[in-house]
Amino acid sequence: MASLPASDIEIGGEGGREALARLRNTFGRTESPWRPASAEESFEIVRRRLFQPIPAEAAPLRDAVIEAFMRMYRDQPQEFPSACQEADYKRRMELAYPIHPELFERLYNDWSSLEKFQRTRGVLRLMAATIHALWERSDSALLIMPAGIPLDENRVRAELLRYLEDNWAPVLDQDVDGPTSLPLRIDRENPNLGRYSATRRVARTIFMGSAPTFRTSNPGLEARNIKLGCVQPGETVATFGDGLRRLADEATHLYVNRDRYWFGIQPSVNRLAQERASALDIEDVWEELRRRLRAERRRGELAGIHMAPSSGADVPDEQAARLVVLDPHQPYARNDANAPALVAAQEILDHRGNAPRLHRNMLVFLAPDRNRLAELEEAVRQYLAWSSICQEEETLNLDAFQRNQAQTKRRQAEEAIAARILETYIWLLVPSQPDPTRADSLTWESHRLQGQDALAERASKKLIAAEALIVQFAPLRLHMELDRFDLWRDRAHIPLRELWDYFTRYLYMPRLRDANVLLDAVAKGVGTTTWNDFFAYAEGWDEARGRYLGLQAGSTASIYLDGLLVKPEAAQRQMEAEQAAAPLPSPRPLEGGPYPRGEVLREGDGHGAPGLQPTPGTGTVTRERKARRFYGSVDLDPLRASRDAATLVDEILRHLAALPDAEIRVTLEIQAHIPDGAPEHVVRTVTENARTLKFNNYGFEEE
Repeated sequence: MASLPASDIEIGGEGGREALARLRNTFGRTESPWRPASAEESFEIVRRRLFQPIPAEAAPLRDAVIEAFMRMYRDQPQEFPSACQEADYKRRMELAYPIHPELFERLYNDWSSLEKFQRTRGVLRLMAATIHALWERSDSALLIMPAGIPLDENRVRAELLRYLEDNWAPVLDQDVDGPTSLPLRIDRENPNLGRYSATRRVARTIFMGSAPTFRTSNPGLEARNIKLGCVQPGETVATFGDGLRRLADEATHLYVNRDRYWFGIQPSVNRLAQERASALDIEDVWEELRRRLRAERRRGELAGIHMAPSSGADVPDEQAARLVVLDPHQPYARNDANAPALVAAQEILDHRGNAPRLHRNMLVFLAPDRNRLAELEEAVRQYLAWSSICQEEETLNLDAFQRNQAQTKRRQAEEAIAARILETYIWLLVPSQPDPTRADSLTWESHRLQGQDALAERASKKLIAAEALIVQFAPLRLHMELDRFDLWRDRAHIPLRELWDYFTRYLYMPRLRDANVLLDAVAKGVGTTTWNDFFAYAEGWDEARGRYLGLQAGSTASIYLDGLLVKPEAAQRQMEAEQAAAPLPSPRPLEGGPYPRGEVLREGDGHGAPGLQPTPGTGTVTRERKARRFYGSVDLDPLRASRDAATLVDEILRHLAALPDAEIRVTLEIQAHIPDGAPEHVVRTVTENARTLKFNNYGFEEE
């Protein structure tokens, strides 16, 4: 610029001062420091540029949407980042509406780190293309989220790829979104995932949160942030977790490090794992599954459990209820009479090896679901493939990250196997015989299992609920079964061992867990005062004398399988005969003065008490002497007090309690001398227990 004479730039007067002030203002604005818009200001800029203001009448709808999201975040805090539950997050959702704050977070924090991505202009360009594509598709999502970015739309795809390295295009096509992409295939093959397009939405969210930062020291997103970018109110969060797990199992370019996921342009060890998984022989897969099944030890209420037997010879023929978990290659499908599970179960039910099975009513079966078996097989394949990679990490020259990834994937595959075993082994097959007169009337009842308990525990709960397994048998129920199937067979008694054999052999009988259930039912029936409505018990039958030995009725009794169940009529006849044959006690003189001579006392004449009789010819009144009081004390072995007390009850109290109107009082006295003194914790425990058990007198004494 040419210099001007001083006279030309001199400013004087009022007009000159005004011109100088304007000049200062112009240069002052120019030299003020540039400050980029904050995230919240960016929300407002994008919204004003792309959307019209929300009319007042539509504001309640916006508030309802935001409140639904906040309620979902509050109700399931373990599934989403903790920041979502704060009040400030609700304010951010209001500022960003109808765009989810998580999408702005990814664009302004991750994509803005790219050199060519302009923070405001780049976001505007991307969101304009996104909104247009969603509008054309009539998208019904409540908010625009990372999972909603239509990466299969050419304009959106081109807008993102212009900022990334050239190798990202095949990654998008193969592992993220597109007509031949892996997520789309997974969603189509799994209806639960396809309902929400869960796997594709997960892949989009991971791409939006990891593509621009995959080369940083801490790439990717945590699972909670992935769900934050995917899930809308009313959707099941676990479905997206399942989609994430399946994508991590199969995607070639997806990396996993503990709980962080990201896409990269180089293939991960996933490709190697997939090749090994697909090359595995099916028998190797089934053998691994059998090994896991046979490691299960929990039995629930069942007496035994047999995992994946190769034939009926592997299942004992015993008198206790057992669950047979069928081999994985023997699945079941409802309404399929020729299902492999039914064929295998029938063979095991009928035979033990080459011999016919006797105790058929002791077996129930658990079979895998045919439709879920493929998922379980895939989980086992993944586990075996990743396990082989972990074992060969030195040979494969894996770096530290790849080793961690292989270990993480192996652990996840193992967890998937445990979950899918419960999801697959869900069919409980129970044999029954509705018509006792027709052996060919055998039918199979199928019950679907639910819950997260071990296989046998779930099965036993379902069996008990359906009364297909009985662990507590009422005396009345036993009496009804005896009459229903005419098990007395015109006899006055039936051996308990024979009765138990009926229960274990015949499918039309109730299925009792073991013999103790039957013995407990007999003990309850014999011990009640209304035993006449049920039955009595005897230790044996004396054929020569025609009487029962050790007959018990109306009192506590020890019941054994070697004993007899006796009809109440037969027991009553013997008890009355024994009572009538019992000798009367001899009368003894009553101590005290004589009644007036010549007075005759008759029963009920009001002059005397029951049991008083005059001695003939003397006028002296005598009382029939009877044993009316019993007392006794005994020392018990402290180490066997429980056993000895039971013996006393059986041998002493049982006889006394059977006497009419007998009043019995039993007192237990404990005296303990402790030479070295009792420790403080023993004093505290014994004192508290004595108080709880309502001892009349108790305490420790100091010497």
